[in-house]
Amino acid sequence: MRFDPALKTTVGSWLQLADPSLTEMMARAGFDWLTIDLEHTSTTMSQAADLIRIGDLAGVPMLARLAGHDPSQIKRILDAGASGIIAPMVNTADEAKAIVDAALYPPRGSRGVGLARAQGYGTSFEAYRDDEADGVVVMVQIEHVEGVRNLESILSVEGVSGFFVGPYDLSGSLGRPGDFEHPEVQAALAEIDRFVTPEGPVAGIHVVEPNIERVHEAIDRGYRFVSFASDMLIFSNRIAEITVSLAGLR
Repeated sequence: MRFDPALKTTVGSWLQLADPSLTEMMARAGFDWLTIDLEHTSTTMSQAADLIRIGDLAGVPMLARLAGHDPSQIKRILDAGASGIIAPMVNTADEAKAIVDAALYPPRGSRGVGLARAQGYGTSFEAYRDDEADGVVVMVQIEHVEGVRNLESILSVEGVSGFFVGPYDLSGSLGRPGDFEHPEVQAALAEIDRFVTPEGPVAGIHVVEPNIERVHEAIDRGYRFVSFASDMLIFSNRIAEITVSLAGLR
């Protein structure tokens, strides 16, 4: 499914549980896009392909956060029909170039050419090829202090759609995992904010905890590609709220 994150400010969410029914509920909930997490979950490629189908049927673009920078995984998830990828821990322009190269067909890249679901199981390869020239979303995650230092050169790489801030790993790279209010972490986030502009590559960030106010804050700061929590966090937080309320009845 064609998806251009530069057209407007969007709010999506993360899929960590790989459950078809829960994914369908998330897809029907009104999110602009959903991202399947292949890095910090046990989700298989087969499960991811099924979730992409569910999103497509609901009319919601489906992205995948990769486990790393493996060209084979990039090729397989795009062939399964993903609208794009979010590549974790991108720290240099050379890494960004390699990721873009793996995501695009020749002559722009070196992605292997095959026939799968994305190409209509062989019935619409030419249409997919022509659409792919401008239609594959490649977001790079900036989640290490080295990536912050090199952000300008990373964003200069042709084919990079935008960047996506991973706050937990970023704080971890500074020796302060999860301490988002620490001055060093705040300084790194402030440095990233210099590249949050209405034009140019799209700026994205993950509001990890299910806090609507933080989403508003991120959008007010200029972020146009905002991820709200995840299926797991929404579910677990709501369960916790319910059980606390029930405890008060006993």
